[in-house]
Amino acid sequence: MTDLTKTPWHVWMVGVLSLLWNAYGGYDFIMTNTQGETYLRASGMTQPMIDYFNAMPTWMYVPWTFGVWGAIAGSILLLLRMKWAVHAFALSVIGAVTSLIFGLMNPMPGLPPEMAVMAWMPWVIAAIAAFLLWYAWAMSRRGVLR
Repeated sequence: MTDLTKTPWHVWMVGVLSLLWNAYGGYDFIMTNTQGETYLRASGMTQPMIDYFNAMPTWMYVPWTFGVWGAIAGSILLLLRMKWAVHAFALSVIGAVTSLIFGLMNPMPGLPPEMAVMAWMPWVIAAIAAFLLWYAWAMSRRGVLR
């Protein structure tokens, strides 16, 4: 049986919060890929935004998949206190940064004012992914993750 008394309280807080944050990414991934335009339109996307998304090259699904599912796996592995969380979060960072770079090179067409926050979301996602990778690495170095 695992000795939970040596686990700092913040591991549980970061693990739960990251799982909640990343679970939304998983939900968005599944809904986008199963409901397509219906989901995107219901999310408030305009037709030019939907067209932009639909024109995304097929190869971009690889970093998107790594980003989303690496983050979810990392959160679960962090809660299980396993060192593999570092590797999973590293995949997530690779996916997030690749998506960010693609978005910078191929900007989304004019966002309506009420969706201006979407312009910053790739940066926020990459920053959170980088923080989670650093955190898992730090917890691994301290011996919290096995």
